[in-house]
Amino acid sequence: MKKKLLAVLMAATMVSSLVACGEATTAEPADTTQAETTETTEAAPEQKAEETTTEAAAASDMKVAMITDYGDITDQSFNQSTYEACQKFGNENGIDFTYYKPEGDSDAEREAMIDKAVADGYNVIVMPGYAFAGAIKDTAETYPDVKFVALDVSEYDLEGDASDFNNETYANVFSAVYQEELPGYMAGYAAVKMGYTKLGFLGGMAVPAVIRYGYGFVQGADAAAAELGTDVEINYAYGNQFYGDADITAAMDTWYQGGTEVVFACGGGIFTSAGEAAAKVGGKVIGVDVDQAATIDGMFEKGMTITSAMKGLQATVNTLLSAIRDGQWDSYAGKIQNLGLVSGDDLSLNYVGLADSTVWTDGFQKADYEALVADMVSGKITVSNDSSAEQPSATTAKINFQGNIK
Repeated sequence: MKKKLLAVLMAATMVSSLVACGEATTAEPADTTQAETTETTEAAPEQKAEETTTEAAAASDMKVAMITDYGDITDQSFNQSTYEACQKFGNENGIDFTYYKPEGDSDAEREAMIDKAVADGYNVIVMPGYAFAGAIKDTAETYPDVKFVALDVSEYDLEGDASDFNNETYANVFSAVYQEELPGYMAGYAAVKMGYTKLGFLGGMAVPAVIRYGYGFVQGADAAAAELGTDVEINYAYGNQFYGDADITAAMDTWYQGGTEVVFACGGGIFTSAGEAAAKVGGKVIGVDVDQAATIDGMFEKGMTITSAMKGLQATVNTLLSAIRDGQWDSYAGKIQNLGLVSGDDLSLNYVGLADSTVWTDGFQKADYEALVADMVSGKITVSNDSSAEQPSATTAKINFQGNIK
């Protein structure tokens, strides 16, 4: 989410073009159940048995370490979600797990924790967030026998302007990025179905990931408005920064006091301005990336957060650590995958979605959400991932586009 500035806009937009605009974006992770094929004849039973034994031995030596970015494991965001997923996997599989917290926010300090983890015997390193790009570049080749799992680290983060966007990374690194337009769509659709007709989208900076969240949000709200035959109005703006302040709060005051009922606050700590303004009039907020209900409600008032548009960090961690445990790392090593929806039946397998803490209403219940996901997986509902337009568009909803607040 917290992407770089202007240079990112053009290059990262190219990433989104890898998935066809207007088509269902339901990329799946690599198949971890199918054995590798080669040009040689099938291995003899004795060879297969030896390979299986070798994989099992490798899995038994698996030791997992997580490095926090610049926060702690109690941040109720990327660090905490990743830590809890790794800890749960370790406990359930009898695998040694620990975490390391850098002393500060720099590549050097993150690299120091990677060095320490490797020195301590950990051979699987999990890293949440784009801030690890520099550390990956400086350590991946130094430790070719260590498996690095990066969450939300894009090819542009790793390679900058030199990126050829071929979805490849270092041979011992797997990186997951996410299809933000899909949970954005779900959040907008849900809000209107819940009965809200005056919405707001407050983005951080207008970088492609934030734009995809916002344009997905508009698409979902627009679709629900058309289904219900109701008038929907959406205020849309960017704070031009990833944190709230007095100026952004003043803008949110104008929105909420002017009738806006719920704002999708999409960009790091910018939710503080939305929450502060919402609290004055009993307004609502939608969280982003992880389930932010505890954070936002705890800071302002219980029930303020109606849902969160989430990236499935737990599903990603489970998939990758299971693959490593089962000797299937080669299906992921060296790849960057754009993850979205993979199941219309078991929502826990999906890499994007709405939070379990969603406040269901008569207009939008959990069964309605499950049906929505199923329609998105089947292709009945398609969501554009195009972030190139200067502003969002809709056919039914009215959009008040305000550009950058600051």
